[in-house]
Order: sequence, then C-alpha cells, then structure tokens
Amino acid sequence: MNDDMLRIAKRDAARGEDGYKTFSVRVKEETVAALDELALQSNRSRNELINIILDFGVTHAIVEE
Repeated sequence: MNDDMLRIAKRDAARGEDGYKTFSVRVKEETVAALDELALQSNRSRNELINIILDFGVTHAIVEE
C-alpha cells in the first residue's frame, strides 16, 4: 500500500459523539458511494469517516503563495 494513503483502522463498536458543529455541504454522488463503502469496510459511520478525512486534510494542508 502507498505510504501517502490515509489509513483508517476498523472499529469494533459504534459510539456516540458530541462537541461537534453541524453544517451542510454538497458532495458528488460518487463521493457519497465511496464514503459508504469505506463505512462498511471500517465499521464506522459516514460522519465519523468525514471527520477523519477532514482532520487529515486540515493537518496536512499548506497554503502556497
């Protein structure tokens, strides 16, 4: 597997989350389908995966001048 891939560990059981802000975002149908497949494979919710991916993106992003 490629070293620059985001690795998502499979989770054993569902858990509740709080302390988050809710907002809407438009997403391509293909992206939703890919997220749903990752959710099935990892036993995580789509919401949890989106948070993992966003956290990764924010912490690995740089703004170029």
